[in-house]
Amino acid sequence: MSGIPKPEPEEPEDMGWLATYGDMVTLLLVFFVLLVSMSTVEVKRFQSVFGSMRMAFGGLNTSEIAGGQMQSNIDSNTQQSLQDLMRIRQELLKNQENVFNAIKSYLSKKNVEGKVGAVLDEGTITLTIGDSLLFAPGSEYLAEGAEEQLQTILEIVQSNREMTVNIKGYTDNSPIPEGARFKNNWELSALRTVNVLIWLVEHGMDPLRMTATGMGDLNPRYPNDTPENRAKNRRVEFCLERQVVK
Repeated sequence: MSGIPKPEPEEPEDMGWLATYGDMVTLLLVFFVLLVSMSTVEVKRFQSVFGSMRMAFGGLNTSEIAGGQMQSNIDSNTQQSLQDLMRIRQELLKNQENVFNAIKSYLSKKNVEGKVGAVLDEGTITLTIGDSLLFAPGSEYLAEGAEEQLQTILEIVQSNREMTVNIKGYTDNSPIPEGARFKNNWELSALRTVNVLIWLVEHGMDPLRMTATGMGDLNPRYPNDTPENRAKNRRVEFCLERQVVK
């Protein structure tokens, strides 16, 4: 019995390849879960997800990962969605242009074009009134005669009930005098816009359609280097907006 040779112990098998295989299977699983979940393709999400997948797979193109046919279908669906969004945007912008032309005609008939300005920019209609027509110098309270100008604004926004109105108040960059009731130009412009909003609500405007923003001396229309330019920068704007897809 002692002459029977003992079998030599077997060397353990190298299982290191399992780690690489497991990583690859996990990546593939994540990839196909993403494909199933992306029933509606968004361009930015698509680019972000597949950009990450390219890095995970060593820089492969999406067509190399999932096949050219799938990529073609995604491109076709994405292109159709973008075309639909562009068509809707163009229709809304065209509608805003028609409303803007009607407002310009209305201002001309009322002979207030020199008092109420109107511009159209990227679907937003902005009506502007100089502060001297609404407020006494350095005051947040509506001046005598302000109601005439605000009545024009009220009639316009009441005839366009599908729009929201953001009231923005602006000042020049002149410092607030010592002893004044206001700490700064922001406070003055904010109180002015709130008082305008209150007047509109008291005369029938839906408060849910409006916001009031004090801008102080931000976004001047002209350099604050002359008394004339400062006067032009002191203003109240009424921004009429729809839901426009950009």
